[in-house]
Amino acid sequence: MVLERLQQMASHLTGQVAQHHPFDPLSSEEIAAAVAIVKREYSDLFFNAVSLYEPRKAEMMKWLASPDTLPRPHRIADVVAIGRGSKVYDGLVDLEEDRIIQWELTEGVQPLITMEDLQTVESVVRKDPKVIEQCGIVGIPPQDMHKVYCDPWTIGYDERFGSGVRLQQALMYYRPHPDDCQYTYPLDFCPIFNADTQEIIHIDIPKIRRQLNTAPPINYHAEAVEKETGFRKDIKPINISQPEGVSFTVDGRTLKWQNWSVHVGFNYREGIVLSDITFNDKGTVRPVFWRISLAEMVVPYGNPEHPHQRKHAFDLGEYGGGYMTNSLALGCDCKGAIHYMDAAFVNRAGDPQTIKNAICIHEEDAGILFKHTDFRDESCTVTRARKLVVSHVFTAANYEYCVYWIFHQDGTIQLEIKLTGILNTYSLNPGESAAPWGTEVYPGVNAHNHQHLFCLRLDPNVDGSDNTVFEVDAMQGDGEVGSEQNPYGNAFYAKKTKLDTMCGAMSDYNGATSRTWEMANTNKINPYSKKPVSYKLVSREVPSLLPKEGSLVWKRAGFARHAVHVTKYSDEQIHPAGRHVPQTSGEPSQGIPAWIAADPQGNLDNTDVVLWHTFGLTHFPSPEDYPVMPAEPMTVLLRPRNFFTQNPALDVPPSFSSTPSQIAAGKTGIKGLVDNISRLAFGGKQEKGGSNDCGCS
Repeated sequence: MVLERLQQMASHLTGQVAQHHPFDPLSSEEIAAAVAIVKREYSDLFFNAVSLYEPRKAEMMKWLASPDTLPRPHRIADVVAIGRGSKVYDGLVDLEEDRIIQWELTEGVQPLITMEDLQTVESVVRKDPKVIEQCGIVGIPPQDMHKVYCDPWTIGYDERFGSGVRLQQALMYYRPHPDDCQYTYPLDFCPIFNADTQEIIHIDIPKIRRQLNTAPPINYHAEAVEKETGFRKDIKPINISQPEGVSFTVDGRTLKWQNWSVHVGFNYREGIVLSDITFNDKGTVRPVFWRISLAEMVVPYGNPEHPHQRKHAFDLGEYGGGYMTNSLALGCDCKGAIHYMDAAFVNRAGDPQTIKNAICIHEEDAGILFKHTDFRDESCTVTRARKLVVSHVFTAANYEYCVYWIFHQDGTIQLEIKLTGILNTYSLNPGESAAPWGTEVYPGVNAHNHQHLFCLRLDPNVDGSDNTVFEVDAMQGDGEVGSEQNPYGNAFYAKKTKLDTMCGAMSDYNGATSRTWEMANTNKINPYSKKPVSYKLVSREVPSLLPKEGSLVWKRAGFARHAVHVTKYSDEQIHPAGRHVPQTSGEPSQGIPAWIAADPQGNLDNTDVVLWHTFGLTHFPSPEDYPVMPAEPMTVLLRPRNFFTQNPALDVPPSFSSTPSQIAAGKTGIKGLVDNISRLAFGGKQEKGGSNDCGCS
């Protein structure tokens, strides 16, 4: 890793850049080149996005199979631009041919809201006479308008305004002091901002007015906590070190670790994109997934009063998980020996911008990998695990989403998401009840019920691209107790249902049957189990979409109607709520519902398929969540089933191992134990501070 970092520094100094892998995100230089090509032909544009147009799958697979003999796929930029009058243009720019290869005006859509778009709104609302008037009504004098803040959201959809004009809604707040938490002081009205004319065009005012909260501030930053309660004094340091360096290598953006190989991409919308994922099985490199990403999410709020029905943010499709990504800091967001990757984006003017340290890659101890003790003689083998974590963190106004893609030594891939940040809040009059649509988490602070529903896009490549998805349920065996087929009544088995057509491949979660889903290659059979090789999707946090069928959220977030959808692969089908999400009406529903409707009987048996999985949580806020939320984790596992012929992690050096014959020979004293640890795990060298090496989790 040290050598690699020196090489990276040298390339910056010399200006020599290695040839891009076709899946690499566009560099700053490529973004600038794409913008220059567009500006040669079109003027008076603002740039919404300039990102990699990923090579088509068939072409890319051929190139990967023979990169030395086949031409490298062209570097193509996918451009979204906005003209006067909220006109939206979609284009493709071939950087190698130095020309635009596609350019079209896309009617009736609005692209996502960028960070620059969001920052403009606050300055406008502070100067708007109608907003100043409303602030006065709730108790804020005109001279205090510098204390007024807003979180701009896309408007979702409002039938009064439609989709032709680019709009934002401003959720309003107040800070008595610049360091105070604004969410303690929500305001009861909601201005509507026209991004094209940069003015407030309407203000939604509730029937029941609520005055500015008079409760004292409650804050979470260090200075406030130190002043209020002080910090705990009984926490001792934990130091994480890897004196011999890390166990992974990074070549460009291709990451290799413990038999895994994966390309780490990144874009403005999905954030991290993992591609060409393979596992080296005893010298045979086996494909597992072609591409996986967090493709979309929706956060519907549960207060039915107008205009709260508009609060259902698509944080990826409406704002961009990449655009909102934090610059990570060593020792704070990540611990240990870290490899970072930057992210390059375009700004409104067309200039490239860089988020330093957008992606963090590091190893962590992962407790026990496997262990067994023979009760007869206490002979024991225990092996500790480690995991490789590829992560980024993005801030969506009040919420933080910490996204961790985790690779395990046993062939498992895990997605963990931690939710933290601050609750979205609304005002509450003294004595007014927040129930049943919310909770008073602090005097005068109403936090509404809401859900966080994430859509995971899985493009399986399990020993090849022809795969089949099965719904798997734990079922009781047929026959009553005493019957011939089930005499003792204890029979149960795994019932597998093939999802073989587009219209039939909509599956809901069933906790009663421990439902999972298998992505199988039915052309390849495990020689021991006689079952198809597969990867299993294990997900237990799968709430139903609570807004009712026919509601605005239900229509716009069609991907969230079921836990699993399976579709035929298409290069163009990346975004499950559609390419352009803001201000869609859901009539008709975009993304997955439209794709299924276009080919309801499309064959999904033994072909190239995509599995879309919606998971998440339902949040009923409580005072423990305020003023800042302790991180709440959720996880999804992709586990090999019948893929290997034995535990694929047997060759991980154990922390301790003894056999019955060693026990019988008396080789298990303290010295023998230490010798075993040293010999097996560390090549004869002892690690310091190894109190957990004997297997404590």
